[in-house]
Parts: sequence; C-alpha cells; structure tokens
Amino acid sequence: MEQVTRRGLVAGLAAAGAAGAASIASAMPKAIAMQDIKKEGDAACLYHCDFGGKPRQMQMFNNISNHYSVFGANPFDIQLAVVAHSGGIRYFMNDWEGTPWAKDKFDTEVWERASSLAKNGLKIYLCEITYSRLKIDKAKTRNADFLSFVPSGVATVAALQSKGFAYIKVQ
Repeated sequence: MEQVTRRGLVAGLAAAGAAGAASIASAMPKAIAMQDIKKEGDAACLYHCDFGGKPRQMQMFNNISNHYSVFGANPFDIQLAVVAHSGGIRYFMNDWEGTPWAKDKFDTEVWERASSLAKNGLKIYLCEITYSRLKIDKAKTRNADFLSFVPSGVATVAALQSKGFAYIKVQ
C-alpha cells in the first residue's frame, strides 16, 4: 500500500482543483467576438434587454415567440437574438447568491421560456462588462449552446444594428 505524504496530498489536491476549474470553465458559455456574429438571413432582429423584471422579460419572450410564429418558427427564415446586460442577465444564472438579486426568490420561469425559444434558433448574448462591474463570477451562468458572452452589451447592440439587425426593446 502506498504511503500518503503531506506533499503528495497537497499536490493531489492542487491537481484536482485545477481539473475542477477547467471543467467549470468548459461548462460556461463561450465568449464570442462581435465581428463573429453574422446576419444570416433577410430577416434579423435583436431584442435589447437591460431590464431584470420578470414581467417585462416574459413579455419580451412572448414577443419573440410571436415573431417566430409569423415565420413558421423556421430558423432559416428569421434570425432573432437577445442582447442582455445590466439586470437583463439575471435569469441566465444558476443561482443568485452573491449577486444584486441574492435576496430575491430564485425563479426559473424566464429561463425555461428562453430555453424553449432557443429551439427555434434564438441566440442570447450576455455582457461581460456587466459581470465585471457587478462582480459576478461568469461561472454562475447556465451552460447552454444558445448563450454566449460578448465584451459589451451596448456595443453589441450597435454592431448588430450596423449589420442590418432591426432593433426592438420591450417597454
């Protein structure tokens, strides 16, 4: 039987920690550069989401659902995206501990709605500046193929508009 030394134990724990950190990093959404977001069809629209209130977010996703319905929910006919920053990021997290919303009751209804619409091709771009300014660890973000980090939400809104995406913001 191999004898466990303190040095061996510490080295083993360090290796396990590094492996765990790597798996957490790979479980996060990928980062995407604004220039890599392309307009892929004649009809493309971005929904600007800088609000965290559930009723307003649910209305935005209802509008997106209606938008898809006109195009038969065909991702080849319509390209829709949400650019989320500020409070708009809150429903894309695994939990709210350590965030400005920590005292609120955690709710997954908005997430479930967004996930169902992603089956039609919806992409959601999350602002890295928001995470940094609010001191939120990006690893708190849910892992889903339709989520991506962008350097700046407002810069992404402007970049997509310059690429021909129409602009909608739910009031």
